[in-house]
Amino acid sequence: MEMKPKIKSIPYEEWNDNESLERLVDELHEGGFNVVTGQLDKLINWGRSNSLWSLTFATSCCGIEFMACGCSRYDFARFGFEVTRNSPRQADLIMCAGTITHKMAPALKRLYDEMAEPKYVVAVGGCAISGGPFKSSYHVVKGIEEIIPVDVFIPGCPPRPEAIMYGMMQLQRKVKIEKFFGGANHKQSKDERELGVSNEELTFRRLGDHRREPIIVTDVPADFKMETDEGKEAAV
Repeated sequence: MEMKPKIKSIPYEEWNDNESLERLVDELHEGGFNVVTGQLDKLINWGRSNSLWSLTFATSCCGIEFMACGCSRYDFARFGFEVTRNSPRQADLIMCAGTITHKMAPALKRLYDEMAEPKYVVAVGGCAISGGPFKSSYHVVKGIEEIIPVDVFIPGCPPRPEAIMYGMMQLQRKVKIEKFFGGANHKQSKDERELGVSNEELTFRRLGDHRREPIIVTDVPADFKMETDEGKEAAV
């Protein structure tokens, strides 16, 4: 459904006319007003990407690396990731850090289903991606993608905190290009709920595109630098 802005001084046709909008903005600037023009989707996604709240979900040793990201040496509060929630209804993503057994799989799926849209999943470490060193075991799930859709894969056993933070930056990039109105936040119908996929994936399917490809963090860029607590830059 197309939303038409209703403003007395600006006819609707002029919203598609960049020259008229630029002339109006220049007039406001000359009058001493500061005006910023852009898409509301980009503004909302900018706020969402910089305030990703993670569900406190760690089942194995990769959770220690996730905890290290919140300490003073790495301090991922600089990126807006510091708020973690114990309730899936207040979380934006599941940072699955650790082994998922078949006994734990229903609980993981239940937590994912209880999260509000839009929601994301980050698979941290070899166990969450493919079962890791336990992939031949009878009781370990061979990758959480068999249960829930994954947006970012961060391999390692365990991955370093720098890799986890770089993977979160890739998730930020995915959030920034989403279509929020009518896409990531639309209300699902009964038939859509039975499919068990996210709103964003349903939008891609309606547009005829393939399922959004997950991001795989193969390595951290050589020039990726972070400031340590001593104030010096440390290259990864």
